[in-house]
Amino acid sequence: MTRVADRFSNGFDADVVEAWIADDPDQQTATTLRTILTAATTGDETALADLEDRFAGPLTFGTAGLRGEIAAGPNRMNRAVVIRAAAGLSRFLLNTVGEGFTVVIGCDARYKSSDFATDTAAVVTAAGGTAIQLPDQLPTPLLAFALSHLQADAGVMVTASHNPPTDNGYKVYLGQRPLLAIETNPSAAQAGAGAQIVSPADALIAEQIAAVESVASVPRAESGWEHLDDSIVETYLARIDALGVRAESELSIVLTSLHGVGASVAEAALTRTGFTDVHPVPSQQAPDPDFPTVSFPNPEEAGALDESYALAREVGAELVIANDPDADRFSAAIPDASTASGYRQLSGDEVGLLLGEDAAVRLAAGTHHAAQLGSSPGASDSVETEASDVVGGGAESPALVFANSIVSSRGLASAAASHGFAAANTLTGFKWISRVDGLVFGYEEALGYCVDPSAVRDKDGISAAVTFAALVSRLKEHGSSIEAELDRIRKRDGFFATAPLSFRLDDVSLIATAMAKLRENPPVSLAGSPVVEIHDLSAGYGDIPPTDGILLLSESNSRVIIRPSGTEPKLKCYLEVVAEPSELEASIHADTRAAVSAGMRLPVTSASASLTPALTERLTSISTELKAFFGL
Repeated sequence: MTRVADRFSNGFDADVVEAWIADDPDQQTATTLRTILTAATTGDETALADLEDRFAGPLTFGTAGLRGEIAAGPNRMNRAVVIRAAAGLSRFLLNTVGEGFTVVIGCDARYKSSDFATDTAAVVTAAGGTAIQLPDQLPTPLLAFALSHLQADAGVMVTASHNPPTDNGYKVYLGQRPLLAIETNPSAAQAGAGAQIVSPADALIAEQIAAVESVASVPRAESGWEHLDDSIVETYLARIDALGVRAESELSIVLTSLHGVGASVAEAALTRTGFTDVHPVPSQQAPDPDFPTVSFPNPEEAGALDESYALAREVGAELVIANDPDADRFSAAIPDASTASGYRQLSGDEVGLLLGEDAAVRLAAGTHHAAQLGSSPGASDSVETEASDVVGGGAESPALVFANSIVSSRGLASAAASHGFAAANTLTGFKWISRVDGLVFGYEEALGYCVDPSAVRDKDGISAAVTFAALVSRLKEHGSSIEAELDRIRKRDGFFATAPLSFRLDDVSLIATAMAKLRENPPVSLAGSPVVEIHDLSAGYGDIPPTDGILLLSESNSRVIIRPSGTEPKLKCYLEVVAEPSELEASIHADTRAAVSAGMRLPVTSASASLTPALTERLTSISTELKAFFGL
C-alpha cells in the first residue's frame, strides 16, 4: 500500500494534501482540508500558510502523549491522527506483551473525545487486543484507577485537561507487563506500572506510530470490545471511602468542576465521606466543551473561581473546592475577609504542604491508609506493615517517601524530615512523581496531588479534595483552621513562600532565545542577594535526569527555576523565598514590642502574617527583575 505522507518535504505539495484527504476517515475534517487546499491553489497566502503549518510534520507523540488543536491535518488532533496513534500503541503492545493485551480507554466531554475513544477501541480490538471502554465523560483519575484495578497493560485517556476549548489530547499509561519487557531494571517496571509513559516507552510507541503507512491500512473492528458500566465508578468511590478520611465537623463546601466531568463523582465522594452541606456551582456543574463562563478552564487562571466565590458568599461556605475539567487537579480557597472576593485561593504549594503534613501526622499515628490498606506502589516489602509499625515515622519505615517536582516548594521536604520521613525531588510532571519508589504522598505546584498511589498512580483531584476537606473539618473540630495550621508548620520548619511567573508567547522561538540568554548571562542577584549557585538542569541535577531548565540559588536561600512549559507556549519561572524559624520568632517579638510601645495589646500573633509582607516584597522584587531581564 502507498504510504500517505504526513508532512511537506520541500514546501507546499498539493499531492500530499490530496492523499491525506483521501485517507481521512472523517468527512468533516476532509472537507475542511479540501476547502483550504482549493483556496491555497488559487493564490490565497493565508490558506497556504495554514496548510504549511498543518503539514509541518505529525503531531509529536511524547511523554505527554498527544495534545493539540482539534482540526484537520497531521499536525492537529483528529481521527486520522488518533487512529495512527492507536495502531502504533497496539503494535508496541503486541511486540512487548503479545496477543490478548488489554487496554482501558476513557474520555472526557471535549469535542471529538468520544469519537477518539471509540476509534481506539476499534483499532485495539482488530489488532488482537482486549479493549475495555469506560463510560463516556469520566475523570482522568478514574481511568488511572481502572488501569491498576483491572491490571490492564495500557490505558488511554482522551483529554486535554485544562487546555483551551479548541484542544484535545491522548494520554497513555502503561501497566507492568509491557514495562517489564522494555525496562532493564524490574523494580523500575514495578514503580512505573499504572503511570503515564516516560522514556523509553514514548520513543518506542512513537516509532510504531511513524511506521503506520496510512489510516486505510489500519484494521478497525466494528464491535467486539467491552463497555464497562457505572460499577467502575462505584468501585473507585469505595476506594476513596476506604481511605478512612471523614468529616469530623459540619462544613459548608462550594464545589465547581469548571464545566468538566468531575462534578457527579466529586460530589458523590464528598457525600460518602460525610460532607452533606455541598453546594455545586450551577452554571459550571454540567460538562460543556465550550467552557462558557471562564476564559481558561484552569483553576490557576485569574477569574476562574469568580462564580464559586459568588456562591460561597451567598451560602457562607467555609471551603471552596475546584477541579479542572478532567478532575485530575484540585484547588482550594478559604474565607478571608481582607480580600475583595471574601476568599483566598491557596497556592498549590500550600495545599501540597498541608496534605503532606496531614499524611505524615496520620502515618505517625497509625491512622493513614498506607498502614491499613497495604503499601504504596513500588515500595519494598518492609512497607507493608501494621499501623503500629509506622508510628514514629521514617526511622522505622525508611521506604515511605514524600515527593514533589523540583519546581515545587522545598517546604514538603522540610515537613517530611520533621517527622523522620524521606523526601525526593523529581522532574516536572506526575509521570515522574508517581514513579518514586515507596511513594506515600506526592504533589506538584500546578495543583496536582496524589494521596493514594496504591490505587491511582497519578494526580487525583477528587481523592485529594476529599482528603483536604477532611483536614479542614478536623481542624475546625479542634478549634483550629487552615491558616493556623500553616502557621504551626512554618514556626517549626520555616516559611517557604512561592510565586509563579509565566510568559505566554505566540512566537515559541522566543522561548529558546530566552533560555539561551539565561545560560549565557544569568542574573547575578535575586532581590539584592547574590546568586551563589547556578545549575543548568540540562546536565542533570542530583538524582534528577537532564531537563531543559536553569536553577538559581541566592545567598539568602531564595531560589528560582526557569523552564519552558511542556504543554503550553509558555516560559515558566518558579520563585521561592525562605524565612527560617528564627526569623518568624524574631518577627513576632518585634511586633509585640512595637505594640507594647504604642500601648496596645495584640491578640495571639501569627508568624506567617508578620512575615508575609516582607516575603511578598522579595517575591515581587525577583519577579520584576526577571521581567526586566527577559524583556518579554
